[in-house]
Amino acid sequence: MTRPLPCRPLLAFLLPLALSAWPAAQARPLSVGGEVQSAALDSRELGSGEGLAVWTLPRLGVAVRNDPQDLRLLYGNRELRWAPGRGWQAVGFAPGGQLPAPEKVGQSLYVGLDVLRALGLSLTVTPQTVEVPAPRSHPAGTLPPSQAPAIPAGTASSRSTHTLVGARHSAHRQRTVEFQRTVLELQGGGEAFYQVQQREGGVTVSLPYTQAAARSELLDGGAVLLVQTAGSGSRVDLLTGGGQTHILTLQNPTRIVLDTVVYRDRSQTPPVAEGLLPQGVRYRQQGGLSLLSFDPSRYRPRVVSAPWGQRTGLAALVRSAGGVAGINGGYFDMQSGKPVDLVAQGGVMRIGSLQKRATLGFTPAGEVLLGYPAPRYVAEVNGQRLLVNQMTPLPRPELLTAWAGDGRTVGAAGLVTLTLRPGGSQVQAAQSGPVGTRPGELYLTFDPARFPALPRTAGSPLSLTLEWNASDAPWPSSQDALSAGPLLLRGGQSVLNPQREGFDTSGSIWRATHQTAFGLLGGWPTFAYLERGTPEQLLAALRAAGLSDAVRMDSGGSSAVYLTGGYADLGGYLNPAWSRDIPNAVVMVPR
Repeated sequence: MTRPLPCRPLLAFLLPLALSAWPAAQARPLSVGGEVQSAALDSRELGSGEGLAVWTLPRLGVAVRNDPQDLRLLYGNRELRWAPGRGWQAVGFAPGGQLPAPEKVGQSLYVGLDVLRALGLSLTVTPQTVEVPAPRSHPAGTLPPSQAPAIPAGTASSRSTHTLVGARHSAHRQRTVEFQRTVLELQGGGEAFYQVQQREGGVTVSLPYTQAAARSELLDGGAVLLVQTAGSGSRVDLLTGGGQTHILTLQNPTRIVLDTVVYRDRSQTPPVAEGLLPQGVRYRQQGGLSLLSFDPSRYRPRVVSAPWGQRTGLAALVRSAGGVAGINGGYFDMQSGKPVDLVAQGGVMRIGSLQKRATLGFTPAGEVLLGYPAPRYVAEVNGQRLLVNQMTPLPRPELLTAWAGDGRTVGAAGLVTLTLRPGGSQVQAAQSGPVGTRPGELYLTFDPARFPALPRTAGSPLSLTLEWNASDAPWPSSQDALSAGPLLLRGGQSVLNPQREGFDTSGSIWRATHQTAFGLLGGWPTFAYLERGTPEQLLAALRAAGLSDAVRMDSGGSSAVYLTGGYADLGGYLNPAWSRDIPNAVVMVPR
């Protein structure tokens, strides 16, 4: 059982307020139970070190009172209390050292990681994330004031402070998500105490000091409200049919507000929550075109891939990179799941280029490049240049092949494989037969009879250079790159040329279907989704919306744009229909 709680807003409902003043300081993603959370929950650098916002702590199993004049943190049987002029006070344990004071950033109160460790929370900090085990349970409400008078259990009805005088309910639906709001209207003075329990199919609110007449009511949307007496107080059961319910309270007059989000139809995607956008993200709709734009000072684009030959959902690719949003990537073979055109990550080409399609590139600083590079690896040895024919782990005795290490095996009997470091100038290892590859290394495989100029011993001089062969953008500065196409806009002008890129406009790839594009709107990287149209119609819609530059991504059943967070933390999609699994994506990650 939870203890009686004062009628105050749940911290989860303070999210929009906290996001409204989200600072631009360096952030580290928060991982709970191995799942990277929304970027809104990232840690921040404080004057005393790294910390987390108090309103995020209930997700970690910590009950809180989020009051800078009377801060309370309760985890298990340990409690820390803070007040100005008094500092930290420990209840139930000795902290064993001086703890940093909480700090306010914008409208959010933060506490240092050392404070949470002292409270007993298990924290692991890596260069990539702050990791916390999944909690066994989540606190249902906020803690009462530190100096609140104790009200003994079983107090007589003379202790009653309020009367339940009415209930109002409303429901509406957006795409596949239903929103229900139930308002319990109370009459009386002072704080109303309650305890809340999430239950299967709904929520129970116990009001030990509130009188109410028994009633039952069928509400809009099929929810059921049951009110009954319970001891000296009352109990309210709201049967919503599932979903997540958050509680907030309002005063003058006193009202308890229960907001429930129910995901009714999982055959469709949940929509983007316009009122819960992360700071630095803009959402806009114009006819059948939907746009998500990202502040380049807060986010930068990256190419993210599933393992070679595998496909996964867009949301999983976004989570794997600790991103805030993602859009599907380039074209791929439906049977094998392998990309059919250029993929480069971290300055290393992983999939070779067809050398004709429009390419999207990103520098380490997040600058966006668009154009038509024709990248090839070139092996140089003793003044001789040899072009790498193909990027593949499969043995091709007639070709000079390369592969970026990923644990897969390359080579075969009769072939030699050289191990190289990206940017290095000599052979790290030379092996015959099958060779297991490792991340961070490049492998060059060849038939020594066909390529006698290549060395066969470790330590031999050899460089493997990625040459971009293009002058339409500073491609050598690109860290990540992805080919898709066609290129639609450059500098606000139409540059659509399907013949230039080898597209068959009479084929299915040019039909009217779902379309996605990556572009720039007012200098902000932007994901675009068009519900239905041809590439020409996509171009017209993007131009009318004011985009200056844009390239189409793989479209049709692969079209998807995903944003983390949203209603009940379901995430949100611009595409109403679920897309197929994909091998790669462009993901916006926090700086």
